Amino acid sequence: MRMMIEALFWLSAACVVYVYAGYPLLLVALRRVLGVRRVAQAPADAPVTLIVSAFNEEAVIAEKLRNCAELDYPRDRLQVLVVSDASDDRTDAIVASFASQGVELLRMTERGGKTLGLNAAMQRARGEYIVFSDANALYAPDALAKLLRNFADPAVGAVIGESLYADIKGQAEQSEGLYWKYETGIKRLESQIGSVVGGDGAIYAIRKALFVPMRADALSDFVNPLQIVRSGYRCIYEPEARSYERAAGDFSKEFRRKVRIVNRAWRALQTLRGLLNPFRYGLFAVELISHKLLRWLVPLFLVVLFALSIMLAGRNLIYTAALALQILFYALALAGHGLRRHSGFPRLFAVPFYFCLVNVASALGIIEAYRGKTYTTWTTARAPGQ
Repeated sequence: MRMMIEALFWLSAACVVYVYAGYPLLLVALRRVLGVRRVAQAPADAPVTLIVSAFNEEAVIAEKLRNCAELDYPRDRLQVLVVSDASDDRTDAIVASFASQGVELLRMTERGGKTLGLNAAMQRARGEYIVFSDANALYAPDALAKLLRNFADPAVGAVIGESLYADIKGQAEQSEGLYWKYETGIKRLESQIGSVVGGDGAIYAIRKALFVPMRADALSDFVNPLQIVRSGYRCIYEPEARSYERAAGDFSKEFRRKVRIVNRAWRALQTLRGLLNPFRYGLFAVELISHKLLRWLVPLFLVVLFALSIMLAGRNLIYTAALALQILFYALALAGHGLRRHSGFPRLFAVPFYFCLVNVASALGIIEAYRGKTYTTWTTARAPGQ
């Protein structure tokens, strides 16, 4: 019995370490062994449809559409299509005022969520390539050109851009920014040896011919790229295609956002679980398991590790030290929770707190998914990487 408890302790610890450190190191090692998979690039001028998802975006939609007009791409080959999810503010009127500049409005008659809106928009899209964006995401002038140049490579089916904060003031944004830098590093490595796992709703592009309609509760920027990889194409990361958003949120909003994301992504993965088979999808299956599935299961590993540490403490110095370190870490996180509304509280507290926030959100999202709770609509507040 004791040997089994100790084995579970080390297995749980190994899983946590692998998810956050072992997996990135594995990607680095694979890059050294396999080399970097190059992507053929060429200037793009093919017809493109830029789909902007919007719900009650009167505060930002005009700026977004002005930003679209400033993009460095042939205007006669760019269709800008705004999908309004039955907005009940001035969003639709503002979009309509840009009709003389070629902006098109597709209003959904009732709220059905972002994904249903995208399904409908694809019926109106005329471009050979589709770029998906959010109303509060402002593109660098060359963002489209940088995204689309990668489609010169026939193996590329989707391209994910880089989301950045235009300003970082609150501790929530600083913590998310630190987390997103870590995620960006992983995306870069995944792209260099194969395909990125998932997308970014603020800025990603696909070949129109590869789009498959999605269920209303599907997390579109996660499911859509996975569908494309399943079809045999690569989904790559283009760090030079940049999108900027103003930081607008706090820890409570960040927590609710992550619960929704994990809930929808977990449910989506059940419908695409065939991609988890390494015998069929090889390296990508390993990436999907490591980057998403095991990451979402970290809360389970942490609970098991803490419980077993209590049981094993006192038997030798290693287990006692492990329990002490966990208690210290969670104490710092608890202190961070108490300080979360204070601007500029030290990372000593912010990082443990944010780590716990992310993992509690993951656990709640999965629990909600199993209880049958679904999310189809969305709010205007988001952060890079949603």
